[in-house]
Amino acid sequence: MNTTRRSFGTKEDLALALAEAVAEHLNDGIAARGRAVLAVSGGSTPARFFSVLSRRRDIDWDKVIVTLVDERWVPETSDRSNAGLVNERLLQGPAATAHFVPLYTGGEVPDAAAIARTNMLVNDLPSPFDAVILGMGSDGHTASFFPGGDSLAAALGGEGPAIAIRAPGAGEPRVTLVLGRLLETHGLYLHIEGEEKAGVLERAAGEGPVEDMPVRAILRQSRTPLTIFWSP
Repeated sequence: MNTTRRSFGTKEDLALALAEAVAEHLNDGIAARGRAVLAVSGGSTPARFFSVLSRRRDIDWDKVIVTLVDERWVPETSDRSNAGLVNERLLQGPAATAHFVPLYTGGEVPDAAAIARTNMLVNDLPSPFDAVILGMGSDGHTASFFPGGDSLAAALGGEGPAIAIRAPGAGEPRVTLVLGRLLETHGLYLHIEGEEKAGVLERAAGEGPVEDMPVRAILRQSRTPLTIFWSP
């Protein structure tokens, strides 16, 4: 395990520092290959970080591609959509010129044809990613690697790059990038906030099956250095 933990006194301090780290990755990617790719998570935690990052004027945003690490299988107009959050909080101001690649590709359910469409989009993205920002739920899930997921084993060990998954705690059916694709990145970050999440992380760092707390797959891997950003 190659993990660094950074703790911040406030959520604003965290957002500023994470935005600085991501901006460096994006600028390095643009300098090296003319474009950069950022994969982000949904939920309530990254909203502040998104807003701070979107205001960065030192990034050539029209050369940045933004995608998601996972998505609920709902249209962008749904208040449950991660894409909706990205459009509302990240693709604003200077960042409005970035190109967004969704994981939801239409249809009632993420059947084989729908996932094939998603995989065509993901396979067209430059590899490796320049930065991947993960979150973590109170049940120990990250991306859509949920305990009890019907395709959890494939999500953690399959080739993907994206896979459908259903789980008791997931609500809607979801689509998630597989672990191997998420680890193909220059920068890997786990963004968590609050004392409850700190306790979940402490339990996940202990012994126990990955299937019980799938974030352990990220914590235990040795392929890509991980930086944890936490604030109260």
